[in-house]
Amino acid sequence: MPLVQQLLAGFAGPPDAQANNSAPAAAATTAATGTALAMPTDLSSLLALLLSFSALRDWMKLAVLGGFIELCRRFVFGGYATLVGAFFITASFEEEDASYSWMLVWLSKQPSWNKARDVQISTNTLANNAAIVFEEDGPLAKSSRKLAYLPALSSTYSLWYKRRRVTITRVQNQTGWYGSKEQTLYVSIMTRDHRILSALLQDARREYIAAQEHKMCVYVSDTANNWRHVACREKRSMHSIILDPGVKDVLVDDARDFLLSKDWYAERGIPFRRGYLLYGAPGSGKTSFIHSVAGELGLDVYVLSLSRIGLDDAALGELVNALPERCVALMEDIDAAFTSGLNRDAAAAPPDAQDGTPPPPGAPPAPSTSRLSGLLNALDGVGAQEGRILFATTNKYAALDAALCRPGRMDLHIEFRLASKFQARQLFSRFYLPAQNPDAVLAGADAEEGSTDSGYDSGEEREAAAPAAESRADVPDSEKLTFSGTSHQTRAPKLGRRQISELAVRFAEAIPEREISMASLQGFLMAYKTRPFEAVAEVGVWVEKERGEKLAKERKAKEAEAERAKAEALAKEKEAAKAKEVALEKEKEKLVGEGKT
Repeated sequence: MPLVQQLLAGFAGPPDAQANNSAPAAAATTAATGTALAMPTDLSSLLALLLSFSALRDWMKLAVLGGFIELCRRFVFGGYATLVGAFFITASFEEEDASYSWMLVWLSKQPSWNKARDVQISTNTLANNAAIVFEEDGPLAKSSRKLAYLPALSSTYSLWYKRRRVTITRVQNQTGWYGSKEQTLYVSIMTRDHRILSALLQDARREYIAAQEHKMCVYVSDTANNWRHVACREKRSMHSIILDPGVKDVLVDDARDFLLSKDWYAERGIPFRRGYLLYGAPGSGKTSFIHSVAGELGLDVYVLSLSRIGLDDAALGELVNALPERCVALMEDIDAAFTSGLNRDAAAAPPDAQDGTPPPPGAPPAPSTSRLSGLLNALDGVGAQEGRILFATTNKYAALDAALCRPGRMDLHIEFRLASKFQARQLFSRFYLPAQNPDAVLAGADAEEGSTDSGYDSGEEREAAAPAAESRADVPDSEKLTFSGTSHQTRAPKLGRRQISELAVRFAEAIPEREISMASLQGFLMAYKTRPFEAVAEVGVWVEKERGEKLAKERKAKEAEAERAKAEALAKEKEAAKAKEVALEKEKEKLVGEGKT
């Protein structure tokens, strides 16, 4: 304070000096009417001239006072921040990170959360926050979307954890080239011991794992090259996947052994990565099998769409490198992912496709410009992520480049063929005895003759529905409805395991070997999902219909191919005729030129 007073006094000057200086100043002003004022020649004179203006002195006083106040403000807030930092630990959790979901699930389990007075209501059950759900009662609980109570944005919540005060704040910021919004969760704990934070994270992780014990999470990439949680699906039992004998065991055992072999790979200097290529006819169960394998191994699925808008080689590498160490990366229909074909001689990308320049605000994302070379580098380049399991599916195995299929990128190739009689028999047994293992049903058909309900309702409901079925039988054929697709009914008879086994054998005998896909068989059984006897009786007619449709499609495809070949031949003939005409014209011009000479 004395220093500030001295400075202000210096700017103001003593009163006597001001009075004494007023007369010379007036004289100087009077003299200036005749001649111009002489400019000061040194710095001291210039400062004296500036300080002679009273307005400038007042402004300088305000500047010094404002600077002093700002200095005090910074000192106070800096001291407060230092004090808080000495007694609080603050952790931030980004929305795209898995720990963000851990903390939200942990928060939902705290008793004090039920007393929150400022919450955000959401029905978006596909978000990370789907675990924080308000359980409804009554008839609306099953017919409407569930409500989720989320921490309100920019609001602070206080609770206690192991006798320590914890404050939680959720904020949202707009980031990214395309205006994407990022959420961040800030957690402050009144402690100086990092072990408290570690214990909190461990508890949150355990709560999350317990909540997701029977679920598998699915992630997709967004235009900002971040992995976004989009859904949680129930794990699919391996018994529900019907494949040829040994196929499931080979792949599941190989993947499980890989996850347990990290040290083995490190000791031998081999990159800790594993790739599986599933190829075969459409509808043969490739994607369903991947879903089941991920659930069996307890891994989340990260869907990598190579045709995503705005995806280039750099973004592809960034996404692959951002994969967690233990996960399933899925690339479906890899043969159709690249517009320029699966070869390394792809057409040149647009000049501005990969220059790193952000698009103007509001501009739509650019189309995918990823190439095969970028995919190859992302899969096993220097910075490629290790520990992940890659699954790729294709319907055209021969169209894939050899560099993509080599070991190190796709280590194990498994063919998924059309349905065999064994698969048809297993599918039928699984369809009408869903709670049983099909192998056990067929093997133990003679061991137990008890009655088993193959449907989804009670006997009273089936008896009540019987008159309705009889009344439909009395309707004339001309007035009966005709439709295509699958009808959904819930009335089913009770059948024993022996009956199911016999029906499954009869059903499989009517299915030709390797001609119909498993998806088509499942679609047929969906139309008879509670009528196994009718399914067996009608399957022969359905097979003939499928064969006829397949032959018709093949015939149309051949005709289209013949038309295309004919059109190409005509085009070539026209080009040859045009070239011949051009040659004749040149020959005529040459002869005319020679005649003139």
